[in-house]
Amino acid sequence: MDGTGIEAVDVILVWGGAVTVLAGAVVAVWRAVRGALHLVGRVDEFMDDWTGESDRPGVPGRPGVMARVSGIEDRLTAVEHEMYPNSGASLRDAVDLANHRLAQLCPDEGAPIASPPAARPPAATS
Repeated sequence: MDGTGIEAVDVILVWGGAVTVLAGAVVAVWRAVRGALHLVGRVDEFMDDWTGESDRPGVPGRPGVMARVSGIEDRLTAVEHEMYPNSGASLRDAVDLANHRLAQLCPDEGAPIASPPAARPPAATS
């Protein structure tokens, strides 16, 4: 490569190019390290969320994912218990009983209308 013909300018250009390349390499390494540290921080936060955290002074603990899923499964089991007929204690049993009683009080449209029960005479008091 031919120089400019002035040795001082050639030296300044070579050193300027070297400093520029070195600065670019430092910036690239700095950005890679910063990105890696950010990723490590995010993974650490994820692991804290996954495993949970115990109580610290002034900060309540948080259950982990598996403890939360276990709680959700327990609640779902309680809801499923109410959705299917069983021993008579579920919501489904109460709805079925209410429907049965309503069907006795209000028969279908095509069925003959039953007369209301006779009123009982008031009890005699002496």
